Amino acid sequence: MRAVVCEGAGGIEVLRVGEIPDPQPAVDEVVIDVVAAGVNRADLMQRQGFYPPPPGAPGTIGLEVSGRISAVGAEVEGWSVGDECCALLAGGGYAAKVAVPAPQVMPVPDGLDLVSAAALPEVVATVWSNIFMTAHLKAGETLLVHGGSSGIGSMAIQLAVAHGARVLTTVGSKEKMEFSTRLGADVAINYKEAEWASVVQEATKNAGADVILDIMGAKYLTDNVKSLAYDGRLVVIGMQGGAKGELDLGRLMSRRGSIIATGLRFRSVENKGQILAEVVGHVWPLIAEKKVLPIVHSTFPLAEVADAHRALEESNHLGKILLTL
Repeated sequence: MRAVVCEGAGGIEVLRVGEIPDPQPAVDEVVIDVVAAGVNRADLMQRQGFYPPPPGAPGTIGLEVSGRISAVGAEVEGWSVGDECCALLAGGGYAAKVAVPAPQVMPVPDGLDLVSAAALPEVVATVWSNIFMTAHLKAGETLLVHGGSSGIGSMAIQLAVAHGARVLTTVGSKEKMEFSTRLGADVAINYKEAEWASVVQEATKNAGADVILDIMGAKYLTDNVKSLAYDGRLVVIGMQGGAKGELDLGRLMSRRGSIIATGLRFRSVENKGQILAEVVGHVWPLIAEKKVLPIVHSTFPLAEVADAHRALEESNHLGKILLTL
């Protein structure tokens, strides 16, 4: 079958489309004929050699797909050949077929097309598990999202607004500010033109944010802690700004703050299944009612995977970038 393979680690020049053996389902897996696959920053890191897949996962890149089931393992219940679905993966999404543990497979939300469904699993699982299951964002609280125009950011804004929270976000351009406010953000801050932490204090009347979803890591650590409300929760899900920073424990303790660092890819199948069950129960109805939608910026054929990675690296996109097969 066709798949994207990496000839070593490095820049986009290592990507090529080649042939690899078709996957066979284990007793608790299904095989999906892939229609579309999401492109994520974790994919760029894996290509560069910094984010290897978990033991037992396919070596090919790709953390989420949509498609149709073409084979079902002997112990799988609830899925049949021909069913349309989307799935969260530990790897292997940039391919014509992928084998997936059944708990990581979800139905396509009512009214959503199959290609757009590929934009959901990674971002919705990340947002729901971190903002709601871990940080317990409540109606009336304030959420600060860094990178509000990204796939994760755009979903975080929508879900927080749908649950009655006030949303502040940092972005890198006027266009991204307008995009974020159209999605429902109350305040969008261009971090290239303003000291975002000062704007957060002004916008919250020095109360700070109850929950902060952070993709930057070390670079933003000091200002994130300064921006926490009393009993605030900082959830770090990325390290685009570095892995090691200085923590002001006095400030953190004075705000009774919490810092939580999480990841999704290396969780157990059982844990991922629990997250996705909540996603289907709580988020899919919002998508069916069009209160929350995946934002697809652009799609690229599988053969143009290098262009898709280049587009993500340039960071001019609004929402998700997808590969189509």
